[in-house]
Amino acid sequence: MGDFNRDGKLDVVCGPFWYAGPDFRARHEYRPAAASFVRRLADGSDEEVPGYEGALGAKNAYSDCFFTWTGDFNGDGWTDILIVGIPGEQAYWFANPQGKGGAWTRHLALDVVDNESPMFADLTGDGRPELVCNSKGFFGYAAPDPAKPDAPWKFRPISPNKNYHRFNHGLGVGDVNGDGRPDLLESNGWWEQPGSLTGDPEWTFHAFTFCPPDPGVPVGGAQLFAYDVNGDGWNDVITCLAAHGYGPAWYEQTREAGRISFVPHVFMNKQPADNKYGVKFTQPHALDLVDMDGDGLKDLVTGKRFWAHGPDGDPEPNEPAVLYWFRLVRGPDRSVDWVPYLIDDDSGVGTQVLATDVNGDRRPDIVVGNKKGAHVFLQEVREVSEAEWQAAQPKPLAKGR
Repeated sequence: MGDFNRDGKLDVVCGPFWYAGPDFRARHEYRPAAASFVRRLADGSDEEVPGYEGALGAKNAYSDCFFTWTGDFNGDGWTDILIVGIPGEQAYWFANPQGKGGAWTRHLALDVVDNESPMFADLTGDGRPELVCNSKGFFGYAAPDPAKPDAPWKFRPISPNKNYHRFNHGLGVGDVNGDGRPDLLESNGWWEQPGSLTGDPEWTFHAFTFCPPDPGVPVGGAQLFAYDVNGDGWNDVITCLAAHGYGPAWYEQTREAGRISFVPHVFMNKQPADNKYGVKFTQPHALDLVDMDGDGLKDLVTGKRFWAHGPDGDPEPNEPAVLYWFRLVRGPDRSVDWVPYLIDDDSGVGTQVLATDVNGDRRPDIVVGNKKGAHVFLQEVREVSEAEWQAAQPKPLAKGR
C-alpha cells in the first residue's frame, strides 16, 4: 500500500502495476510488464495470456515478485516501491517519478535476498524499517543510507555463516525477552539483540524449534511474531508449523530460573478435529497480526496459499483458497481461544498478506496478491440484533468429534 500519486487515497501495488485508490480500477505500470504464457483452450487452440501462469493456466510458475513494501527511500516526499523477487535473487526499489508518469527508475537494494519470509520492519529500534532476511548464509538486515539513497544497501550480518539455504523458511522480528530491543526470530530459535550494534556484533542465539520438521512436509514456517497472547506480561511466539503443510500455532513463553522456553499450542492441524471449530486448510504461507475488531488484542490473519508448487504439489493443492482471520479471546484463567472467521474462499494468501487500513475508516482491511490475482478486502460493520450476532458466531465441534 502507498499513496503513490499523493491524492490522499491509498493505492495498491501488486506485481508490475499500481492500482489507484479508492476503487483500484485505474492500473498504472511502474516497471515493464513483459511476462506472458500460452494456455490451451477447449477447442485445441492456444491463447497467449499476459502475466505469470497461475489460476488462469494449468502449470506451476513463479512471478518475479515474492514480496512488496513501500516507503520514501530517497527522501523526496514521494512513496517508492521495494520488490523482493524469488529467494536467492536481487531486491530492487523503484523511485517514484513524482507524478510525471512513465517507468520508475530502478535501484539495486540488496544483491542477494534469501528466505521465503523476509520482513521489512524496524529491527534495530531506530524508528526506520530494515529489510530483514538471510543473505549468502547469514541472518541479518539492510537499509538505505540517507546520505547516499541511490547506493546499494549494506547488509549487516547478525549471525555466523551457517549456510542457510536460499529457500529457508521462517523469519520474524519482535522483543522476546522484554528488554525493549527487537530480536530476530527464526524457525529454530531466536537471536537476541545486544545492547549496542556498533561494529555489527554477532547476536546471541537461543535455540528452540518453533517449526518442527514433518516427514511429509520438511520445510519450516512462515512469518513469526512476538506477542503476549495470554496476557501474562511475557511475549509469546505466533507462527505456523509448516508453510507448505499445516499448523498455525502459538508458543507460550515460560521462565524457570531466568531461562526462557516455550510451550507449543497448535490450534489447527491436519484433521478438522484438531481445531476447536473444525476448520482445516493447508499451506498457511503468510500471516499478519492486527487488532481486527478493535478490542485491544491482536488477531491473526492467514489462509491457504494457492498452488505454491502447482496443481500437484503439497498437501491438498486444489482445495479452496480460503482467507481467514482468527480472533484472539482471552479467558479469565489466562486460557486462549482463536475463533475463526472466513473472509473469502477463492483468494487465500501468497507469500505475503497485508492487514492495514486501506480506506481510512480506522478498521483494518486486507490486501493480498497471489496466483489467484490481486485482491482488496474492505472490512464493513453493520448493526445486528443479539440473535443475529450469536447465529453468526463459529460453533465449537461437539465433544468426541
